[in-house]
Amino acid sequence: MTTAIFSIIKQATALGCFPRLKIIHTSRKFMGQIYIPVMNWFLLVSCLAFVTTFGSINEIGNAYGIAELGVMMMTTILVTIIMLLIWQVNIIVVLCFLTLFLGLELFFFSSVLGSVADGSWVLLVFAAVLYLVMYIWNYGTKLKYETEVKQKLSMDLMMDLGCNLGTVRAPGIGLLYNELVRGVPAIFGHFLTTMPAIHSMIIFVCIKWVPVPVVPQNERFLFRRVCPKNYHMFRCIARYGYKDVRKENPQTFEQLLIESLEKFIRREAQERSLESDENGNTDSEEEVASSSSRVLVGPNGSIYSLGVPLLAECGGVSNPNFGSSTSFDGSLDGTMDGRRSLDNELSFIHMAKECGVVYLLGHGDIRARKESFFVKKLVINYFYAFLRKNCRRGIATLSIPHTRLMQVAMQYMV
Repeated sequence: MTTAIFSIIKQATALGCFPRLKIIHTSRKFMGQIYIPVMNWFLLVSCLAFVTTFGSINEIGNAYGIAELGVMMMTTILVTIIMLLIWQVNIIVVLCFLTLFLGLELFFFSSVLGSVADGSWVLLVFAAVLYLVMYIWNYGTKLKYETEVKQKLSMDLMMDLGCNLGTVRAPGIGLLYNELVRGVPAIFGHFLTTMPAIHSMIIFVCIKWVPVPVVPQNERFLFRRVCPKNYHMFRCIARYGYKDVRKENPQTFEQLLIESLEKFIRREAQERSLESDENGNTDSEEEVASSSSRVLVGPNGSIYSLGVPLLAECGGVSNPNFGSSTSFDGSLDGTMDGRRSLDNELSFIHMAKECGVVYLLGHGDIRARKESFFVKKLVINYFYAFLRKNCRRGIATLSIPHTRLMQVAMQYMV
């Protein structure tokens, strides 16, 4: 029972149906071998409370009977859904299965309901409270995420602000932690309106947990650009396995992140150069073909180009590759510009890193509007706020020095 509760709590947390708890993975080979300290202590206290509350073994048996029959009925309903949606079994077979098993289980469940007053009510109240906690957490989390997605900053607004983002770009790197994988979070706009200056390089960091024990360091970070190159803004997805050390040394984390960013920029420049080479080769082939059609060969083997004026002192001999050499010079200039741009961007990153790295943590919270119903205000402003305040944060709790930590809170009215 203890192991099953650990597994169910972990799956419910992954689906956003239960508050986040500390999960300890005890095995590097099997992801399912986990231990949740809070739930273990909760089970201990609950078992002692149940044994102390019930007066006899018969009352415990009644509560156990309701629990078992409830699990059996839920299992039958879930298997029926799987038969319809996944296995796609004939509807007649599904109805026969549901009528036989669920009817038998309801018959036994009706006989157990008569003993609710003899102690089974405690278990029903416990199940109702647990369901209420899961529903409130799922409702609040879903509402918060949908609000963040709707209120994220558009790219048109970022383009209108310009590369300076409407403020002063101070030297340094700002790591903005958020839970969005795409787009610019609204908390960044709150930073822009709150502070008169923003860092010269902004990296939106999103922490994701993957179902592998360890993620290699060279595969930990995934980068992509958020805006054009002169904005110096990137999106970074940091992937951690369930056995990775999440409280890293800040210097090690920053060094690894900067190295990964440099690799991304070099790979991006290499891909652009390859694309330009392919386009250049296509253009040069077309030019060679066109130049060959404008070349004449004399009876004595002399080559005359119709694109170059004939000179008496040159004896009418010209270079048939004149057009292609011109295109080669152009591609060479493009290559030199690409290398110069790459070197400038890498030097800009080094200068920004030397100026310092600041961790920007944005805490988004939701509050019900004034015109909302009383039940919604009660659920969002009190119950969900209490659960969110007392559960673990979604972002990694890295060992960040307080001298380089900046936090900004923002409320979403839903």
